[in-house]
Amino acid sequence: MHRYESRIKYAHDKRNGATKMRQINPEHIAALLGLVNSGPYFELLSMQVCEIKTGYARVELDLQKKHLNNFSGVHGGVYSALIDTAAYWSVYCEIEEQAGYTTLDLSVNNLAMIREGRIVVEGKAIKIGRSICLAEATAVDANGKLLAHGYSKLMILDGRQSVAQAVLTRGYPALPPKYIS
Repeated sequence: MHRYESRIKYAHDKRNGATKMRQINPEHIAALLGLVNSGPYFELLSMQVCEIKTGYARVELDLQKKHLNNFSGVHGGVYSALIDTAAYWSVYCEIEEQAGYTTLDLSVNNLAMIREGRIVVEGKAIKIGRSICLAEATAVDANGKLLAHGYSKLMILDGRQSVAQAVLTRGYPALPPKYIS
């Protein structure tokens, strides 16, 4: 169990003044991973979102020549893209199914260079608000060496830039419901 799971376990459904606990549908997450990982930007960078659960997301990338700068080290933009992605998906299970969201602010500290190997990034939700969410992410190499760390501030967009809209735009098959009734 991830250390944040005990604090953030279920999404809340506030209808008719009552709070009803809802559990995330694992079939939805599996289908969502297929949608996300087949996206053009993810394919361009060859990054994979490997896990999404309540308050947590993991993204991995096997470093290739296209990820390197002119000095044969990983380009800082790669760290930024990975940290943005892991932080973004770490809050997904906490927002309403029809809501979308976007990154407002991203702060990344590049702490070490890597020339080859795998980068693993873990995103963690820190605070889920009604309109603003805060998340963090850390990037490490295969040996656990810290490569980069960042914070992301995200804005919830009611009805805009949602997963449902991505499904329609991409012509992707409908996803199972996000929550188990």
